[in-house]
Amino acid sequence: MEPQDRRYTKEHEWVLLEGDRARVGITDYAQKQLGDVVFLELPEVGRKLQAHDVFGTVESVKAVSELFAPLSGEVVEVNAGLPANPEKINSDPYGTAWMMVVKLSAPDEAAGLLDAAAYRAYVESESK
Repeated sequence: MEPQDRRYTKEHEWVLLEGDRARVGITDYAQKQLGDVVFLELPEVGRKLQAHDVFGTVESVKAVSELFAPLSGEVVEVNAGLPANPEKINSDPYGTAWMMVVKLSAPDEAAGLLDAAAYRAYVESESK
């Protein structure tokens, strides 16, 4: 069950809005599709992203997947301990496995993200 306090993308990232910042990670659905995560690459602090830019990669025993920025802005923080412990993505995707915090340059983009119910409906339609 997706937390109600977040917004979601069709690329399976979640966004927790925190004022003019957004905390970003991947969804529980995404980590289940990947399987056991073994490697994670995150962006550098200071990197400027546009919505839909690739910001990193996640590798599992099954696949390598690109991670896409849900919103435009500057990376102001990364979860520095996560690349050394990528398995946290499988055990706590909505908590300790957050990936980055972005200072938003276009906060209105958040209106285009899915709420939890819309994301769940999207995932259900995708799995059919």
